[in-house]
Amino acid sequence: MGNSFGCSASGERLVSAARDGDLVEAKMLLDCNPCLAKYSTFGGLNSPLHFAAAKGHNEIVALLLDNGADVNSRNYCGQTALMQACRYGHWEVVQTLLLFRCNVTRADYLSGRTALHFAAVNGHVRCIRLVVADFVPSAPFEAKINQVEGDRENGSGVKNKYDQSALSKFVNKAADGGITALHMAALNGYFDCVQLLLDLHANVSAVTFHYGTSMDLIGAGSTPLHYAACGGNLKCCQILIARGASRMSLNCNSWLPLDVARMWGRHWLEPLLTPNSDAAIPRFPPSSYLSLPLLSVLNVAREFGLQSSTASSDDADTCAVCLERACSVAAEGCHHELCVRCALYLCSTSNFPSEIVGPSGSIPCPLCRHGIVSFVKLPGSSVRDIKLPLSLGLCTPCMLHTRDVERQSPASAPEIRKNRVASVSSDMFCPVTCSPFPSVAIPLCTCNDGPCPSLNLERKKRKMNLLDVLKHHQWTRIKWKGQREWREQAVQACSGAEEAAVESTSAIQK
Repeated sequence: MGNSFGCSASGERLVSAARDGDLVEAKMLLDCNPCLAKYSTFGGLNSPLHFAAAKGHNEIVALLLDNGADVNSRNYCGQTALMQACRYGHWEVVQTLLLFRCNVTRADYLSGRTALHFAAVNGHVRCIRLVVADFVPSAPFEAKINQVEGDRENGSGVKNKYDQSALSKFVNKAADGGITALHMAALNGYFDCVQLLLDLHANVSAVTFHYGTSMDLIGAGSTPLHYAACGGNLKCCQILIARGASRMSLNCNSWLPLDVARMWGRHWLEPLLTPNSDAAIPRFPPSSYLSLPLLSVLNVAREFGLQSSTASSDDADTCAVCLERACSVAAEGCHHELCVRCALYLCSTSNFPSEIVGPSGSIPCPLCRHGIVSFVKLPGSSVRDIKLPLSLGLCTPCMLHTRDVERQSPASAPEIRKNRVASVSSDMFCPVTCSPFPSVAIPLCTCNDGPCPSLNLERKKRKMNLLDVLKHHQWTRIKWKGQREWREQAVQACSGAEEAAVESTSAIQK
């Protein structure tokens, strides 16, 4: 498709810019042709969004999404940009993709792994927290669980906003062979991921499929405790047992977790995994990576964007954290106000133990250390601007010419001229040829100081150019005709000279 529209070369340049983190190059290419954001490589079907997400270039990811890139686009393996970001632990990219409402439940074609599996297998706990944000309500877990149980007892037919079954279904989604995200985190010994998944209602007794799995050395029908015994992490085994994992569970090979630990040489786990073990199990508090207010501030950012208005120097509503942007959200409880960007980063990065400040999953306020469970939008916040899609192959200066859209007053003309992107050389915005079809050439915008030329002038120029071409061809034909006659005369003269030389030579010999 890219080749048919002549976008192959510029599309590959955008792929290289997204992979290398060249933001200036990516901006110039997208200003020239915004439809390049939907470009995909031949064969692999990897888009520039895939490359930028895999490398962690968050600004380029946001730029591509603003220009119409498909946030849920897949490559030939069925992997999305969210999966690539979770695989390499780029939580800021995951945050940006969530702001554009990416689908977190999609699975790849090869093994059925979701973004949660990619984050768990490499121990990226911040990515796990962000991926499950849409399933965790901005309220204490205990209150929501009691409310759900009360609705069931009362026989209420009203659907509750917090659906615990949806969270449990997503966290326990099985990939190839029945392996869950908890299996992967336990196998690789990532305690923080195991603890967070267990707090998110991961099934501690989930078993892999009996018809085979990718980990044949452990055996089908294995529980996360079998995988933790193979990994050899003591704390992972302890927290699984503390949350209800059985030491007596057998897999299809009739192996206990103790047998798996002995096979892999994890002898330090034998006192803990012995069926009749009396080893003391420590008490594990809730995960410090739970973030209850994340969903509330995420919804505000989706609706109003992260670009809050910049506060003036004498503005009392300036965010106390960044001291740059105006406050747009307020914390429930302490009512301290922050900008939406600082609130979102606070909920995405905080791993402070919540037992000290409030209920499980609350975030400490940076100003008073009070536990925050939700954020509310301040009145007067403006909705973010929605960019209109541009036509294929046309330059941004041509499409968004301020003087053609609306006539401005002479007083405001100098200010507009300063802000116009057309004042920059067209070579910077259009470094490559961007024509909608290979056989049609659209001239670049050269109207930096005046309105775009009319069609009549263009037609006159084309006629003049055509006359010049015809004159040039006629002159060339005359020139070549004269050269041909001159060559014929020269050949005749040469032949006559040769004959005279032969005659003179024969006369001398005689």
